[in-house]
Amino acid sequence: MADTQRPSLPVTLDDVKAAAMIIAGQVQNTPLSHSKTLSSITGAEVWVKFENHQYTAAFKERGALNKLSKLTDDQKKRGVIAASAGNHAQGVAYHARRLGIPATIVMAETTPFNKVQHTRDHGARVVLEGLIFDEAKDYALELAEKEGLTFIHPFDDADIIAGQGTIALEMLEANPGLDTLVVPIGGGGLISGIATAAKALKPDIKVFGVEAAMYPCMHAALNGKTPKMGGATIAEGIAVKEVGKLTRQFAEQLVDDILLVEEEHLERAITLYADIEKTIAEGAGAAGLAALLAHPTRFYGRKVGLVLCGGNIDTRLLASVLTRALVRENRLARIRIIGDDRPGLLALVSKIIGDQGANIMEVAHNRIALDVPAKGAEFDILIETRDSQHTQEVVDALTMAGYPPRSM
Repeated sequence: MADTQRPSLPVTLDDVKAAAMIIAGQVQNTPLSHSKTLSSITGAEVWVKFENHQYTAAFKERGALNKLSKLTDDQKKRGVIAASAGNHAQGVAYHARRLGIPATIVMAETTPFNKVQHTRDHGARVVLEGLIFDEAKDYALELAEKEGLTFIHPFDDADIIAGQGTIALEMLEANPGLDTLVVPIGGGGLISGIATAAKALKPDIKVFGVEAAMYPCMHAALNGKTPKMGGATIAEGIAVKEVGKLTRQFAEQLVDDILLVEEEHLERAITLYADIEKTIAEGAGAAGLAALLAHPTRFYGRKVGLVLCGGNIDTRLLASVLTRALVRENRLARIRIIGDDRPGLLALVSKIIGDQGANIMEVAHNRIALDVPAKGAEFDILIETRDSQHTQEVVDALTMAGYPPRSM
């Protein structure tokens, strides 16, 4: 996709370096760490840039601070406004308060309360309007015009793009040997900035974008297709229905390819970050690793830098993802046993399971199911084991005892 013969882009390496000087000491120069285990799993040499270590747990602070710092005194006095339900809102709110700039954030009425409260905690005035993001954005633009506020775009802005590009400067300074960068794409501001800096510093480096398969916005745009979009993706941070006009130009010229990942790979990536790196990644933040899991041959043997761009995931959703991972690995298994309805049967079955070293998590006792004899009983038992082999050992032991279970 890269094409150096096209018209010049509105952000250069010098712009990114200037942004780095502006934000220095005000955002974290986050760690870039080699992961031996992820490297072993994927076949690539994996280095992770932990942008979830930022104060607001996401990269968005970089572009927001760069943009806010460049406002005129009059603009700062009047205040700024943004439309966001997530990381951009918190980045703008946090740094606006630090700089003494009044901030208004418009969020959809359906935004989870914790995100609304976090944004208020950063000092912003929060306005709830509309049922979806697009309605909130439209209202934010109206309010900006009405109140004389400066609208801070989440991605389609040269100063925002330059700020996000500082990530690439830090990555290549920490490890100049990286030959591939894998970057999540929502609206495209992050990959635009990173590709600008990386390609200028190291022209032969490969830059891959990653989108959730449910929202293949940039992929479709660059391939001349009309995307089919929609669905409850776990990567809501990159679930964008329309890419930016600016960011599309960057992607056309600087991005080598855009890969799509399914929900299963996103969930597995979140789980691997938690299990292996002991860190929290939101769905969008895990998209880079998901791409390595979904497309291993594209990265085998390469020195890959992943941008873990955010860690703001709802705790209930995280718990669900981790539990689902146990089910996929057969470490949580639900089995059904049918036997005589007599005292002590459940105790006997429980002893067999316990003797095998498994743990019983739940038991449901059913006497009235029509596929069970009138003098029988049905038990649905959720067991926790070490792995698939251990689960099979429990099943074999129950079968040997005359209580062959059915997998649910």
